[in-house]
Amino acid sequence: MCDSEDVSTQNSAALATKTVGEGPDQAVFLHGLFGRGKNFTTAAKAISDTHTSTLVDLPNHGESPWTEDFSYVQMADAVAETLRADAASDGPVDVIGHSMGGKTAMVLALRHPDLVDRLVIVDISPVASDNGGEFEHLLGSLAALDLDALESRTDADNALQDPIPNKGTRGFLLQNLRSSADGYEWQPNLDLLYRSLPTIGGFPEAEDRVFDGPTLWMGGSKSGYITEDAEPVMQGYFPKVRQITVKGAGHWVHSEKPAEFAEILRWFLTR
Repeated sequence: MCDSEDVSTQNSAALATKTVGEGPDQAVFLHGLFGRGKNFTTAAKAISDTHTSTLVDLPNHGESPWTEDFSYVQMADAVAETLRADAASDGPVDVIGHSMGGKTAMVLALRHPDLVDRLVIVDISPVASDNGGEFEHLLGSLAALDLDALESRTDADNALQDPIPNKGTRGFLLQNLRSSADGYEWQPNLDLLYRSLPTIGGFPEAEDRVFDGPTLWMGGSKSGYITEDAEPVMQGYFPKVRQITVKGAGHWVHSEKPAEFAEILRWFLTR
């Protein structure tokens, strides 16, 4: 679901980041649950002539540190610290966030509006939703996997075929399985994330905060994460929001429709 060529890695502030492109403007990508920054490599390369992109590993994911609890406010503040030290040190940046990363991006824009120029929220809303318990099932299936019994990644893939029949979804999740001297382990903090699913599915109180910068709300036509009930809430937080739906895409718009996703990004982020 991602490419890894021409990507430099660093640890900026507390969060691990990777940089793609050398364009004059700055973009920051925030991934969804059980993802990692590298999942946006293809999209970042598509705008590399106009943007230098920072791909962030959010807390409890990828190479970033684990935390004792889950909080969108704490995640947004950690991203803010990382951006102030690097990508946003010379001014605000364009922020693109998907799913959990989209909620983090929204909280970031509401709490630290000086850091955000243009905001792109991908297939998520600022309201509580679990889309029918999709991630309860996915992460529950991973938590039930007997890691001590695995002798190869193929064993893990075979064991997950019944609970997770979609090959692409299995591949996305299994990118987080790591082999160590002690056997296989999950790179993300699976136990915490699984326990925190009610919080991850929610959205924190934002009081009277408003982000009045240009905002694009992108959803997949086959996804259920953006509803009519969420529209007035979104418009209240982000009064300059524009909504667009990608036909034929589900929740993972950027991986299911990469060409369309890149085209929309280029259109919205063009100065």
